[in-house]
Amino acid sequence: MLPAALRRWLRRPKRSDPRLLAQFFFADERVTRVVAEINGLDAELDPQQYLVLLNQLHLSQAHLLAILEQIMEECIPTQRHSRDYLVKFPEELLVDNLGNHMLFAAECLLAGTFLEVEEADGAQLRPQARNLLCSLELVRTVLREQSLSQPGSYPEPVRALLVQFDRLFAEFELSYVSSLVAVKSPEEIYRQQEIIVLFCETVQRALHLGYLTQEMIDGYEPLLMFTIPRLAIISGLLIYPEGPLSLERSPEQMSRIFSPFHNLLKKIRDLLRVLSAEELCLLERSLCTTESEDPCTPTTPPAWGAAVPRADAPAPWGLLEVPCTTPQPLTCMARLGPPGMVDDLGTNRRPQPPGSSPGLDATPGACCSELRSRYSSTKDMLHTLFVCISGVADQLQTNFASDLRSILKTVFKIVASQAEPLEEPSASQEEDSDPCAANASRVPDCPLCSSPAEAAGLQRAGGARCLPEWVPDSTCNQCSTCHSPFTLLRRRHHCRSCGKIFCARCSPHAAALPHYGQTKPVRVCTHCYVMHLSPTPRRTQSQ
Repeated sequence: MLPAALRRWLRRPKRSDPRLLAQFFFADERVTRVVAEINGLDAELDPQQYLVLLNQLHLSQAHLLAILEQIMEECIPTQRHSRDYLVKFPEELLVDNLGNHMLFAAECLLAGTFLEVEEADGAQLRPQARNLLCSLELVRTVLREQSLSQPGSYPEPVRALLVQFDRLFAEFELSYVSSLVAVKSPEEIYRQQEIIVLFCETVQRALHLGYLTQEMIDGYEPLLMFTIPRLAIISGLLIYPEGPLSLERSPEQMSRIFSPFHNLLKKIRDLLRVLSAEELCLLERSLCTTESEDPCTPTTPPAWGAAVPRADAPAPWGLLEVPCTTPQPLTCMARLGPPGMVDDLGTNRRPQPPGSSPGLDATPGACCSELRSRYSSTKDMLHTLFVCISGVADQLQTNFASDLRSILKTVFKIVASQAEPLEEPSASQEEDSDPCAANASRVPDCPLCSSPAEAAGLQRAGGARCLPEWVPDSTCNQCSTCHSPFTLLRRRHHCRSCGKIFCARCSPHAAALPHYGQTKPVRVCTHCYVMHLSPTPRRTQSQ
């Protein structure tokens, strides 16, 4: 009988074998070899080589885990442990190599290495770390043997071990991250979902009133990172008072994003109820402005009105507390109108009775005059509101950047224009019925259109071609398709296919360019994507 080592060598899979178990065999072999080199190296004599080997071990373990993840998706897709707990994690922790970090943490805990965890938490995590690492070693051993015998099948014992490892890994991941950072509770997740709904309602209302445009949303204008939270504060306090910004709740019942501003939001709400429809419109437009001046203030403060107001204006954080020597009582009856007219967007919200209106009718006339009398003019009052609302919204960017980024990302997915499914038109109707092709054909001096042989060659799987000549940024001041001028917000983007410069709306596609040696998707313009890179080649009009 042949020795075991010889049998293993004869059954060794080929490196070209695409099956996952064959790939796992070589990835596991790589990890074993690097660990052996580290164990045989004296770190004090050669610290540089030790660091190099540690980096190699990190990369090889990440590759091994990636293949193991693919094996579990192929072998036990319906038996995987739920990963719903990931929504509780801060967004910055959700990285691609989180699994590798978890294994490294488990090894450190088992070895007694110092980690930023409390001693009590470490004592609870060590048994979980030990079980996880033992399960991983058992899975590696079984999959190695399976790759040498039958690399194309997964027997039931192998599946059972994979299910156990997946469960232990998920349990340790949740326990370890919970000991390091404050994960969101189910109640907090629900409150943030309410905020997402409020932000979406705010965007729809802003589109209806003309404060924002769909083009700004589809183009992901950076200005919206500030504008949407600012407008949402007004909507949450004045238009949807029973939503996530309801001040009838205690601070503990509000989302942790807005709870620190509970008292200030009350003062903002009281003053918002004093405004007339025209004043509210002016305030909201000032919160959306891209200008460097606050149109609500008589003087010129710094951009965004984020700095302290002028010296003779009331202090924004002491809102409604500084009396004015020249009161100007104004009537309070011509406000936002009936409750049903505040937000005429076709929503399913029921009109509130006059006695419970969140608008101005709920504020007595004497109270309105008293609040207005504390400011020297309407501009002072609007400027104070501008500074306070901007201050709250802008502090969200600093204090709750991760949560706000996650909320806005979801909002953009909901309110952005949805791409219509592409239909394959007939040859006779292609140019007439496909607006994308019509728009795409308007790019002047396209090097691919001017060279039909080169354009046709893009559809063939030939060797790598020379990269297109890029148009210098300094020679192009407007988009090559829509001719919109480039600004601080509308940036230049090179198409990797033709080399010309476009805005973000005219170059939203990503495609691999194997003929240029680009195997991963890269940015391409709509013209190249439709006319030269589509799965079904399209013919351009005769030049």
